Amino acid sequence: MPRRSHADSNASGKYTLRPLVEEIPPLPEIRSKAIYEQIFTHRSFYARPTHIFEDSPDDPSPDNEKLEHLGDSVLSLVVTGLLRHVYPCIRVGASAKIRALIVGNPTLASISVKYRLPDRLRMHPAQTMTLRASANIQADLMEAYVGGLYEDSGLDVVKSWLHPLLTPYVHEAYHIIRREHGLDSEPSSPPSTPSPRTSGYSVGSASSNDFGTPAAGTGTYPAPAKATFNIGHLSFFNQLMQQQCKSVQWDFSDSLGEGTKSTTIWVVKAIVGGECLGSGRGSTKKAAKNEAAKQGLVHLGVAYVDPGPPYWARC
Repeated sequence: MPRRSHADSNASGKYTLRPLVEEIPPLPEIRSKAIYEQIFTHRSFYARPTHIFEDSPDDPSPDNEKLEHLGDSVLSLVVTGLLRHVYPCIRVGASAKIRALIVGNPTLASISVKYRLPDRLRMHPAQTMTLRASANIQADLMEAYVGGLYEDSGLDVVKSWLHPLLTPYVHEAYHIIRREHGLDSEPSSPPSTPSPRTSGYSVGSASSNDFGTPAAGTGTYPAPAKATFNIGHLSFFNQLMQQQCKSVQWDFSDSLGEGTKSTTIWVVKAIVGGECLGSGRGSTKKAAKNEAAKQGLVHLGVAYVDPGPPYWARC
């Protein structure tokens, strides 16, 4: 497990992941001179028109845009596979958010600079300083290198480089998305690969079959599924209200005047049947609702355990 790290958020709210690692894997060598030159050729170097639908077969565009386009897809494939390996139980929605942080321009640009890729870029002399300092160009160059390596050496070589390189970024992005879901940064237990035969429930008897029905002549059912409590207070509160056929009104009227011009503070009340079950404050509406839901669970007499396996008892 890598050392804990930090992530910067720029003006647009996009994170730049910066895991604290001692060193990064060496940059794989590109064996083909033609591919190498194409990786490091910006379109301004040849200044070809950009409105052309298709290049001539005997004169394809020599810049790195096609390799960048290819590398973008290869990166998404490799990161998705890596996520399935490191966090096999994570749901698709959260996985997509984690992947977006890893393959986003801010993070790719920082990796590109670590490898000093912009120093090798060929471009129009008049744009040298501007392009080399552009985070978008730096990120594009990282994607172009991935695409060029894939075309030069194949997917296995790309994986052997990107897996150790990106694993610390996967962990850091995972912690960020957990916090955005209103959960503790650290899970209650380390990730582990689920058993394909028992994933989703625990078997109560050796005579039970895989479909949750009793084996012939035994009358014994598997034990009920044990939910892993990783959904957060808000999700659990909403589920509880739905089970009781009650609706929740979220009242943000007290937010007026809270916070500053640069920092918004939301204040919310969870109203159920005309009664306020809880209130909360947060820098986002979701964070405020999560805090109000936490108070609501206490108000309802639910013994909430977080993190770890849940239990609850009615008062």
